[in-house]
Amino acid sequence: MRIGLLGGSFNPAHAGHQQIAREALKRLGLDQVWLLVSPGNPLKPAKGMAPFAERLASAEKIADGRRIVASDLEGRLGERYTVRTVAALKRLYPRASFIWLMGADGLAQFPRWKEWRQLARLVPIAVFPRPGSVIPALKGQAAQVLHAGRCPARQGRLLPGQEGWTFLEMRENPLSATALRQAGAFPAAQTLAPSDKPD
Repeated sequence: MRIGLLGGSFNPAHAGHQQIAREALKRLGLDQVWLLVSPGNPLKPAKGMAPFAERLASAEKIADGRRIVASDLEGRLGERYTVRTVAALKRLYPRASFIWLMGADGLAQFPRWKEWRQLARLVPIAVFPRPGSVIPALKGQAAQVLHAGRCPARQGRLLPGQEGWTFLEMRENPLSATALRQAGAFPAAQTLAPSDKPD
């Protein structure tokens, strides 16, 4: 199995997450994408964070239960740090090939993550554009430190099970969980309209 891991608070999950998952399935040749709902992101304030069950439910609304799967694994493990989650997944599923999926905003903040260099050695990474984050991400510390491991987007299908990272260009989705919360849209998750679905 070739599995993409899309972690986050999902406070709430929305069409931007769904778009990344669908693009990853298609462009990285994945069998599944797991939406790993965090029990509590150490880099985000607890204030305004919906209960875990509500955030998991919002992830389930944008998943199809077959190729895009919402997962409570981090909640069951009681784990908040991605590097530990990935290490646990590799122990639990030794025959799976994983790839970490993140938005460019995540790459820009990557040096704040616990043991981020170790995480980059544990699992390959695919980065997707997010409004206002592409330039800061690609010129940031993490991109510079990991520069030697960057591979062209056209080679992205080779990454699962290997080391390295790639940046995959796509149409940017302006949706954000913060904007949805401010608009009072949570806990109702927003999904892509059929006409917006990638081919």
